[in-house]
Amino acid sequence: MRRRESLQPLRQASAVVNAQIHLRNATLGQRVRLSGRPRVHIGVGGILRIGQRVQLISTMATLELVAGNHATLEIGQRSLVNFGTSLVAFQQVTVGERCLIGPHCMIMDNSYHELDPDRRLEVPASRPVTIEDNVWLGARVIVMPGVTIGRDSAIGAGSVVTGDIPPRTLAAGVPAKVIRQL
Repeated sequence: MRRRESLQPLRQASAVVNAQIHLRNATLGQRVRLSGRPRVHIGVGGILRIGQRVQLISTMATLELVAGNHATLEIGQRSLVNFGTSLVAFQQVTVGERCLIGPHCMIMDNSYHELDPDRRLEVPASRPVTIEDNVWLGARVIVMPGVTIGRDSAIGAGSVVTGDIPPRTLAAGVPAKVIRQL
């Protein structure tokens, strides 16, 4: 057990260097850690801002971080974003501080296609997504464009969040509904 403990600082330092390499075009806070290789795209005038001590995991499945042209994707300090997650901003996606984003979540500010069959090839306007501080998203949660999830809330695994969720709330389902206050 002692050998494993002695390697821990080395692994953490390696994860910090990995973040600096793979996220070199982003604005990084101190001690951002990255495991694995993410897919990162920052468009012309796009901003990818990652706060200090954020942990990004891209091991089992690829983590996707996209800040489109003139868009901002921001992840607050001490948050964790798990493998297979897609964070895509064509206008603004904000993840607050101390958030836990489960594996295979999708958080996007654009739905890519109009619903009307005659306009399906048109790209709709983007609507900002805000996930406030200390929010926990279970595995495979989908957050739709224009949604705000209030601070200290939790969203159950597999939920689709189509509307705003108040602070200190547990919500789950398709579409996500408030189950109880926390």
